[in-house]
Amino acid sequence: MQELLEQIVDYLKGIWIKRRYIIIATWAICPIGWYLVAQMPNVYESSARVYVDTQSLLRPLLRGLTVETNPDTQIRLMVRTLLSRPNLERISRMTDLDVQASTTEEYDKIIENLKKDLKISNAGRENIFTLSIEDKNADAAKNIVQAALTVFIENTLGETRNDSDEAQKFLNAQIRDYENRLVAAETRLTNFKQKYGDVLMSNSGGFYATLNSEEEQLERAQLQLEEAKTRLASAKAQLAGEEPVFGLFASRVKSNNSVATTYDSRIEQLERSMDEKLLRFTEKHPEVLEIQRRLDELIQLRTKEIEAYYSSIKTSEEDTNKAVTSVDKNPVYQELKIQANQYENEVASLTVRVENFKQRVTVIANKIHSLPEVEAELTALNRGYNITKAKYEELLARKETAQLAQQADETTDKIQFRVIDPPRAALQPSGPPRLLFFVGVTIFGIVAGLGISLLMSQISPVITSTQQLSRITGIPVFGTVSANESLGLHNWHRRKTILFMMSNLALIILLVGFISYFAFPDLVQTPLKGILG
Repeated sequence: MQELLEQIVDYLKGIWIKRRYIIIATWAICPIGWYLVAQMPNVYESSARVYVDTQSLLRPLLRGLTVETNPDTQIRLMVRTLLSRPNLERISRMTDLDVQASTTEEYDKIIENLKKDLKISNAGRENIFTLSIEDKNADAAKNIVQAALTVFIENTLGETRNDSDEAQKFLNAQIRDYENRLVAAETRLTNFKQKYGDVLMSNSGGFYATLNSEEEQLERAQLQLEEAKTRLASAKAQLAGEEPVFGLFASRVKSNNSVATTYDSRIEQLERSMDEKLLRFTEKHPEVLEIQRRLDELIQLRTKEIEAYYSSIKTSEEDTNKAVTSVDKNPVYQELKIQANQYENEVASLTVRVENFKQRVTVIANKIHSLPEVEAELTALNRGYNITKAKYEELLARKETAQLAQQADETTDKIQFRVIDPPRAALQPSGPPRLLFFVGVTIFGIVAGLGISLLMSQISPVITSTQQLSRITGIPVFGTVSANESLGLHNWHRRKTILFMMSNLALIILLVGFISYFAFPDLVQTPLKGILG
């Protein structure tokens, strides 16, 4: 450790001996460096602070009714994209920076400098943003900040409008697409039902359920037919044991309607049955046609019976003008006759119904192989139609939501900007930091002088102590001889020291002058400009 300290002391002594190089280096570096720092152009900073209010009163009222967007996320996106090239080009056009460029390279350089110099920062979580820039021209700096602030506000407000318009366009395009698809699906489903209308089942149970239902109805109809046949046979057996008439009565016929025949009750029964069938079936239905046929036959028989009765009345009136009586009819016989006719009509109706059910069961059973495929295809068509319809209705609902959101955006602004500090043209320059540059140049000159002095002391070394001489030669030193005053060495060294001090003092005074010139412009620059001017 002692040896290291001795070496450091020897180096310092060597630097002190070669201190003239410190003078040369400092005078060669510092004044030139200070002058260059002094010639650096002034820069002026302009800044603006803006507060972004995202707490709109309308947001909680419309929650759940419209599409909610996060304004904080939108603000952060606008901050990140403010320094994009399109925005920078817009700022350059607004501040006429683009007219300063005559070539594409110069314009690109202006855009790059603008991107590098323009700064935007956020003051914590309060949504307060600061835009600032430094420029050689104070008015230009103000104009650039004002243009950047305008672009920032317009882009943020316009982005919401653009998003709403784009959403409306997208939804309208999708709605038209799904509307066409829905119409196409409806057309396919309609054509399919028209093509297989006689094959498709009317109930929702499918083919086998329909077949089982038809078979059950056929069994019930067959059972009812057998019961009706049994009742008819019993009524005919009872009718065979009764006499149709048992007395005489006198009558005068006034019209066809006043003539009572044996077919009246059956005709009345068939007419009531006809009315009931027409309520359920059309005129072309087999049961209706069968009843109409039997009704026509009975009417013809009744007409013949009335004509025969008129003939007998006419013959009787030609023979005598006296009133005659005819044989009275048996009411029991008439009642049994009516009942038998009803049973015959019921048997005929049930017979037609049984035949109809048999035909339907046969038709369905013959289509047992084709019906499942048709139903499967119908199910697929219905599924596609339902999906398309559900998506179409969902898009319509979303369109209504988007329109409501757009109307809300047009009515009130979710994001409001309040400029706290508008941009101003700076009266005093904000840079460059000349004091730091002056100090840096001074330190660099001193360090360079020390380095040169150390280098020269090593190139042409001078023994400064007995320890250094003993260490270099390896020979012990037993004594030293001081220089005589008459040699003039002390005065020479003193003059060198005074010259070194005066040189440094002059540099300090020069440095103080440079610093004062820029630190106190009113006290130094104004009088100096008045003298020189």
